Amino acid sequence: MRASSAPDYDLLIVGGGINGAGIARDAAGRGLRVLLVEQDDLASHTSSASTKLIHGGLRYLEYGEFRLVRESLIERERLWGMAPHIIWPLRFVLPQTQSPRPAWMVRLGLFLYDHLGGRKRLPGTETIALDRSPVGNGLADRQGRAFVYSDCWVEDSRLVVLNARDAADRGAEIRTRTRLLDARREGGEWTATIVDATGEHRIRAKALVNAAGPWVSDVIGRAEGIRSESKVRLVKGSHIVVPQLYEGAHAFMLQNEDRRIVFAIPYEGKFTLIGTTDQPWDAAPGTPVISDAETAYLIATVNRYFTRKLTPHDVAWSYAGIRPLHDDHAGNASAVTRDYVLDLDAGEDKAPMLSIFGGKITTYRKLAEHAMAELAKVMPGIGPAWTAGVALPGGDMPEADFDRFLGRLTAARPGLPSELLRRLARAYGTDVDVLLGDAVDIAALGEDFGGGLTKREVDYLIAREWAQTSDDILYRRSKLGLHVPSGTADRLTAYLEARPLTRA
Repeated sequence: MRASSAPDYDLLIVGGGINGAGIARDAAGRGLRVLLVEQDDLASHTSSASTKLIHGGLRYLEYGEFRLVRESLIERERLWGMAPHIIWPLRFVLPQTQSPRPAWMVRLGLFLYDHLGGRKRLPGTETIALDRSPVGNGLADRQGRAFVYSDCWVEDSRLVVLNARDAADRGAEIRTRTRLLDARREGGEWTATIVDATGEHRIRAKALVNAAGPWVSDVIGRAEGIRSESKVRLVKGSHIVVPQLYEGAHAFMLQNEDRRIVFAIPYEGKFTLIGTTDQPWDAAPGTPVISDAETAYLIATVNRYFTRKLTPHDVAWSYAGIRPLHDDHAGNASAVTRDYVLDLDAGEDKAPMLSIFGGKITTYRKLAEHAMAELAKVMPGIGPAWTAGVALPGGDMPEADFDRFLGRLTAARPGLPSELLRRLARAYGTDVDVLLGDAVDIAALGEDFGGGLTKREVDYLIAREWAQTSDDILYRRSKLGLHVPSGTADRLTAYLEARPLTRA
């Protein structure tokens, strides 16, 4: 084993999903020395397998989760303002034509949804007649009414990367493809063994933060002397992507007879994203795939509502993730709370360990604040909360106005294709100027690997965003996986293997 040359840290964070990255950003901004280790790529598991919404969770009202919904609704507009390039408003159509819930109950829930969180910028709920509104186009049954309400879309994996990028810019060290082997308390600190491609390393930290998501219990087992009363309940959620089902920029919230809901959401311009399922997961955490039964369930839901009928052959892509929910002993997977629990193991002369159970993307920033408040109880001198309203990298646009920013960018670089500029602006926001540098035409961006993915962008993702593989780039950074020709992944892999590895 080789001794690490790394300095001691205040926090060792295990897990590079949204909670780990959010806590790293918050802690680094308070002046703490932070090391985050992630066994795979950033957002390579749960945090890139979501329905990609910043939302209050309308259906959680049915389970009495008022605190969670209120916190989520407050965070919804706050996060939109912090990252208007990767978060934007989305209107949801909620047809009542096949609803198992009476209209008065749904409308009451939407009234609460509109008012619980201090909504300011998003439009409120309206009631429409489906046969008289263009949002009914594509529905098989246009009789009756629907409710239309607001939430937000998020590029989920990019949200994780931007939090990690901001953490690194504030002094945190981010190590991907790095795994925690073990940790033990020694002299009021943690001594941990981590392993990466270069071998094993020992590091010391004042506190250990377990943000390992589905692996939270596994990390507890690797930390000597830790016992937790909290338990994780793993739930599998799967999605399918199909060719565009309907015209329009709105989404649908579809209600099933089993009272579960399925979203149909415009995706990547040419597709519709459909999900999610809720299936208990009893196996070890890993990389799940959608089952035939889940595909059939999602297709059957869509076929009940839309004129266009799908078969499994229409599925262009699918993905599945394991949600690490806090086990509240609910009877079915859909009813398990999406709230979070922070479990602090600390005491006199004991190095603290904080384990995160549950949570959702929308509340990650608030969860990070609460995590720092817990650690402050046993680590005096931690600075005050600061992240509310502070833009993420690329989000510092005047008045958080993406369209105005894009207009100025397009005018400033007339030699570059407008579609390329829009995609880059959506992904990188104001940091697009760092990526483009002095490029005035497409030739200056170097080789095109396919679908507009250029050498300049790939080099940026390697240097700035910890990208190491074609999947990192095509599915978790650029979102071009559905748009590139079949040979792109191989060409990209060959290019990456020929380059020396550099840390972001």
